[in-house]
Amino acid sequence: MTASTELKNMPSGASDMAHIVLTFDDNKLASALYGPFDENLAQIEQRLGVDIRSKGNQLTVKGESVAAAQARRALDYLYDLLQKGTELAPSDVDGAVRLAIAADEQLTFPTMESKGKLAAAQISTRKRTVHARSANQDAYMRALERSELVFGIGPAGTGKTFLAVAYAAMLLERGAVDRIILSRPAVEAGERLGFLPGDMREKVDPYLRPLYDALYDMIPAEKVERALAADVIEIAPLAFMRGRTLANSVVILDEAQNTTPMQMKMFLTRLGENARMIVTGDPSQIDLPPNTKSGLVEALEVLGDVSGIVTVRFDEKDVVRHPLVAAIVRAYDKKARG
Repeated sequence: MTASTELKNMPSGASDMAHIVLTFDDNKLASALYGPFDENLAQIEQRLGVDIRSKGNQLTVKGESVAAAQARRALDYLYDLLQKGTELAPSDVDGAVRLAIAADEQLTFPTMESKGKLAAAQISTRKRTVHARSANQDAYMRALERSELVFGIGPAGTGKTFLAVAYAAMLLERGAVDRIILSRPAVEAGERLGFLPGDMREKVDPYLRPLYDALYDMIPAEKVERALAADVIEIAPLAFMRGRTLANSVVILDEAQNTTPMQMKMFLTRLGENARMIVTGDPSQIDLPPNTKSGLVEALEVLGDVSGIVTVRFDEKDVVRHPLVAAIVRAYDKKARG
């Protein structure tokens, strides 16, 4: 792809305006970039307040210079994804805009290449490739690569659990680990799982469904079922993990805000050789009995200065579900702040 940029001087007191022309080499990919009835272009226009016009394989972007540059980066990034074989969804367009905006909001941004193009982190299995859709998702995915213990903290819909499972699936597929261990405190059952009907998997299935959903997104269903049957993917209720040393594994603790301090310490000290631990949770959604301190909250206080542990905090800007989810999170946060 080639592009030319023309900056127009505006009267004194007005914002600088930019006129950017982008030309795409592949007409078929250009059509995919625009989306049906140019809906991808319309989404970028709405988010950034620019005007984008298409004519064949050429786009003209007009608007304030900062917004136009952001639109250009987003379009470059999406075209690169198409060249790599990605089929664009509206969420990919939204993610490209988020990353383009974040590149201007941060003095140093890990997803900016030397040529000024976006290069977001990604997680790939044979079934699917997942790209970061926000600056914090990018930081989280890079933290998973470099650290053996990562905390992903933030509200629902930010991708913290999905990306943890996706990363675990990638390592398992590559043979970097021998198994995946999934755990989640069953607060609603008081961890008295023995009183529930069925085998261990049937007892905890309702509590681990979000983790299963992510697994099936990244690994073919028949392979997931075989891995579960062979304990390559293991369901390990938090109450049953005492005394174990978890080696050669990716261990994920979801909904960690509902652990007690004792449970959290017990879990963290299970880390063995060639293992990765990923702890996800939302301290604003604690379901523990009144006056019971969250093990996640305590761990974040106690371990904040420990070398080798990385904490990535998400907020409503990272919500990648329906746009209303971000608005709901903001409304509740505003109420909590009084």
